[in-house]
Amino acid sequence: MPATSAIPIIDLGPYLAGEPGARDRAAAELRRALTEIGFYSIINHGVPAPLVDEVYRQVARFHAQPLDAKLAIKLDRHNVGYLPMMGDTLRTSVVADVTKPNASEAFFMARDLAPDHPDVLAGKRFRSPNQWPAALPGFREPLVEYCEVLERLVGRLIRLYARALDLPAAWFDGPFNDFQYKLRATHYPSQAQAPADEFGIAPHTDTSFLTLLAPNDVPGLAFRTQGGDWIDVPTVPGAFIVNGGQLLLRWTNDRFLATPHRAVNRTGGERYALAFFCDAQIDWPIAAVPTCIGPDQPPRYDTTYYTDYMIHYQARTYNILGDPTRDAAE
Repeated sequence: MPATSAIPIIDLGPYLAGEPGARDRAAAELRRALTEIGFYSIINHGVPAPLVDEVYRQVARFHAQPLDAKLAIKLDRHNVGYLPMMGDTLRTSVVADVTKPNASEAFFMARDLAPDHPDVLAGKRFRSPNQWPAALPGFREPLVEYCEVLERLVGRLIRLYARALDLPAAWFDGPFNDFQYKLRATHYPSQAQAPADEFGIAPHTDTSFLTLLAPNDVPGLAFRTQGGDWIDVPTVPGAFIVNGGQLLLRWTNDRFLATPHRAVNRTGGERYALAFFCDAQIDWPIAAVPTCIGPDQPPRYDTTYYTDYMIHYQARTYNILGDPTRDAAE
């Protein structure tokens, strides 16, 4: 496999332990990964393996429920709850002309806001309480704990991003204080006999600043190289896979990549995946950082905000929400 097709592995252990020089060494590795490939793996990240295993177990429990029980918490306008099979079509894909819905189902959760949180009381879009299954004791707690652990990890990762962009290490601390995240816990049934143009998730790029994919022993994920070849993502025991998306392009003026990827389960068994999508807080202006613009590098994107971007994305993607024109106009 050529070097530009391999996914680099970044050992976070020295950086998280505070070893001198480790932060900038890891940032240099991250810079190479995000300018040449767009994916990287992290090891010694500090996320307990038993917690990851328990979340996978709970997600399998959720998806094993009868359909009526899952539809009781159907995905809402805040993008939390249950997305049924064939419930989304990636019409926003910049990789392919996608017309077929995804052959997968998912449970979405966000930061676990209380009903009396000021943003909830104000009715802010994408800032709502989560929807939890009514008859699944023991489900909520490990998922909330998992998100909290990953939130702390992201707080360390964004300092590597800042240094990789030749910015002060704390540059992203402000926008990523109380940042937006979504956990998508996806079930991919077997598609061993599916046509070549049907996917669990069709070719696409993410919307996020960064996405953390949990370690997964079941293959199915592939990414597209800059040369146009599709490469199966290798399994590295215990490693998280990290990639960027469309909002990372906006922050970096296209310096860092949003690499196309897709997923299809041809194993003959069940496949589950845990994707943790991370973005700045909803009220922070998303615009190219100073080191990515200049006299010969004008901004390629208008300034935007998470809420505005995601309203339009959601309206074009989620079939189950009804009239997309209504949501896009809100």
